[in-house]
Amino acid sequence: MDVPKTMNEAPTAAGAQAPEVSYGLLPQIIGYHLRRTQVAIFQHFSRTVAAEENITPGLFGMLHVIAVNPGLGQSRLAEAMGVDRSTIVKVVDQLQARGLIVREPSPVDKRSYCLGLTDRGRAAMKRLERLVLRHEDEFSKVLSADERQFLIRLLIRLHSQPQQAATASAEENG
Repeated sequence: MDVPKTMNEAPTAAGAQAPEVSYGLLPQIIGYHLRRTQVAIFQHFSRTVAAEENITPGLFGMLHVIAVNPGLGQSRLAEAMGVDRSTIVKVVDQLQARGLIVREPSPVDKRSYCLGLTDRGRAAMKRLERLVLRHEDEFSKVLSADERQFLIRLLIRLHSQPQQAATASAEENG
């Protein structure tokens, strides 16, 4: 399948045709298409899930991981989500301020905190999971179920690769 290198001409305000925009080599770059897809899916999330529940994809992801891992430590959440600890503190503060989670001292290490859902958080997760699944179905309706699963497997291979290479390199050097 050929990848277009230019956008079609679009009418300008005066009705004249604007020249095509060249994307050069961008259409051949995976990251370019991943970013375009991320923008599109976040926009759809905003129109569907966020419009009803006032939550971002990032906050939903963090809340969901907390929900399915009760007692998870903040540091472990940061590792699992691939973000730094200062980002986790901000996210946890936001979720706690909304009454969705509680942060309690760890029974094992008093210097760290464990996270869990409040009753309000559990109720929100039920609504959010339903909305997010509907959003996913709507956004990916151009794909068959098999294509969707295949795409997920390909994406997992891509985002797991650097982690595997870093782990292998660390093992060789360590």
